[in-house]
Amino acid sequence: MEEQSNLMKKTFTLTILLALLLGSCKNTDEQKEEESGPAIPLINYAVKRTYLHDTTSFTEGLLFHDSLLYESTGAQPGLESTRSLFGVLSLKTGRIDVKAEIDRKKYFGEGIVFFGNKVYQLTYTTQKGFIYDAKTFRPLGEFSFPNKEGWGFTTDSTYLIMSDGTSQLTYFYPDSLTVKQTIAVSDTRNPIDKLNELEFINGFLYANIYTTSDIVKIDPASGNIVGRLDLSSLVNEVHQMYPASLEMNGIAYNPATGSIFVTGKMWPVVYEITFPL
Repeated sequence: MEEQSNLMKKTFTLTILLALLLGSCKNTDEQKEEESGPAIPLINYAVKRTYLHDTTSFTEGLLFHDSLLYESTGAQPGLESTRSLFGVLSLKTGRIDVKAEIDRKKYFGEGIVFFGNKVYQLTYTTQKGFIYDAKTFRPLGEFSFPNKEGWGFTTDSTYLIMSDGTSQLTYFYPDSLTVKQTIAVSDTRNPIDKLNELEFINGFLYANIYTTSDIVKIDPASGNIVGRLDLSSLVNEVHQMYPASLEMNGIAYNPATGSIFVTGKMWPVVYEITFPL
């Protein structure tokens, strides 16, 4: 009876220990989920085609306007072949038909956006932007912004929307170029910073995350990230093609076809991809 009693005690003790261990694991998992937030849904994509891209183009912006693909670039210090400009990107040659260029010694060109009959071009650290006529590309003036840096630029057809490398997006009134509001972007719990090139598609904002292979889908009403594209396979492919290629940057939606064009700084190609919008 004593042996049976000892066996029962050991069994009971093991049961208690197992229950405590399982409970601890569950609490740890719940704590991790609570800290990191719920998993962001992964958006599947398909590659339709690839096109040539100039490996001297340090891509900062990409967009379609009047059925033409425009690219804006920056002049990276130490890379003398890079320039601060924007123009029409030829998908046959990869070259840019330059429409406007700013002094690379003074300004690092960033994102651009068309709104009404004007084009707005950001610069990186000077808190200054340039305005051009959308037809002739004649310079019309300059504007200033309060953010320490200018990165990506897009529009929701009502406001101009800018990223600055943080987790904040800034909305500007197009006429006065004064700030309307800022929204904080997060995965519902944690801020997501390094927001870079932007594109507004069907009511959502899409953003490159600097130094990553991700494009995130943002609900502008809440600032929450509601989807994510993992383009690491494209990034790896590009690095095999051209080892000197740098970060992925550039998202352009073609409303005529529903395709999205993506590229990166000094990439040899532009990818045309599709995914559920």
